[in-house]
Amino acid sequence: MSRIEVSDAESRVRVVERAVADADLPTLTTTVADWSAVQVVEVLERLDHTQRAVLYRVLPKDRALTVFESLPPTLQRDLLDGLRDDDVAALFAGLDPDDRVELLDELPAAVATALMRGLPDEERTLTSVVLGYPSGSIGRRMSPELVTTHPELTVAETLERVTRRLDDAETVYTVPVTDGERTLLGVVSLRDLLRAAPETRIADIVQPAEWVHATDTAEDAARFCAQVKHLAVPVVDAETRLVGIVTMDDALRLLEDADTEDQARIGGTEPLRQPYLTTPVRRIVRSRVVWLLVLALGATLTVQVLEIFESTLDGVVTLALFVPLLVGTGGNTGNQAATTVTRALALGEIGSRDVLKVVLRELRVGLFLGALLGGIAYVLAGAIYGYDIGLVIGLTLLAVCTMAATVGGMMPLVARAVRADPAVFSNPFITTFVDATGLILYFLIAKAVLGL
Repeated sequence: MSRIEVSDAESRVRVVERAVADADLPTLTTTVADWSAVQVVEVLERLDHTQRAVLYRVLPKDRALTVFESLPPTLQRDLLDGLRDDDVAALFAGLDPDDRVELLDELPAAVATALMRGLPDEERTLTSVVLGYPSGSIGRRMSPELVTTHPELTVAETLERVTRRLDDAETVYTVPVTDGERTLLGVVSLRDLLRAAPETRIADIVQPAEWVHATDTAEDAARFCAQVKHLAVPVVDAETRLVGIVTMDDALRLLEDADTEDQARIGGTEPLRQPYLTTPVRRIVRSRVVWLLVLALGATLTVQVLEIFESTLDGVVTLALFVPLLVGTGGNTGNQAATTVTRALALGEIGSRDVLKVVLRELRVGLFLGALLGGIAYVLAGAIYGYDIGLVIGLTLLAVCTMAATVGGMMPLVARAVRADPAVFSNPFITTFVDATGLILYFLIAKAVLGL
């Protein structure tokens, strides 16, 4: 049986495409056996529906589940459509409870119910615990499979517990310490357990725990995990009872998803939530068309402003030449401010109560930028078109930059205050607002300076 040597993702994709087209599954099976799980995932993200199902079926069983767990939930859903019912049930049962819930959120209700019904009782109970928390909360993304210990147990007894749960616990590097009511008392690390004498009581080596509430948003909890830099952070309920754990790799994945979503919305589109090449064209269109319609409607404000000041443009045609410059500069200034403040919000550097501080800071930034750009524009435009025109352009840039930076810095905070996504209020809406307002400032300044 032949084996094809490949060195990069694109080459592997071509190997799969040729093998599927030629129905040469023996060669594909032998070749795929040498690929790591990461390499297989890279290829699956580039294949169509049929090719993806064929490649997944020839994977060794010990690698298939690892590959499936590494795929985005939307791609997992699409892959399940190409597998037999018994394959689907086996895959679903092999997932961790938190991964199961993430997949269930992508499946039709009837399919989700059938899959849950087919789980063993213990796995169904663990999955139901995670499903019971609100969508978007860290409780929905935590793992309830964890090792715990008690203050009165010894290090030897705790290590025995760890050993028994090596195959099914989410992590064994951080072991929460609880009392008989499952109240979180602290944590011990595997390093501390291995360093201590076997007869040492856990109460003598327990460390204070840093934890998150199960009802905290997944993004906020993930940022806290990244901030404290622990391998895992316990999750507790309102009574500080331990209900689960969040590992660093899960926290990083949540932050990556949140960053992807923010970047998409800042750019005026909805996140695809799956690899670009595997996303149907209709879904890409749907992710963009709503924002384009909103921006198109907003742009009518700019048209109306131009119509109102049509006589001003007729009086000094030269003014029309600078409209793109002024509109573009204002939009860019507002977008810079909004992006900076949105990032600061995400990192917890500022909050909704800091709105006045942010407004005053961005006001000063806008003034400095406007004075710098306006001074340059006054000299250049004045030398070419006359210093009366240069003065209009310079003053307008000063006003537009100040206004755009102030509004751009304030809008993400307003969004947070009304519990909206700050990214949604950022670039698209700010650009539309600044375009219309900037033109009004431009023509009012022109009328005042030029006496039109």
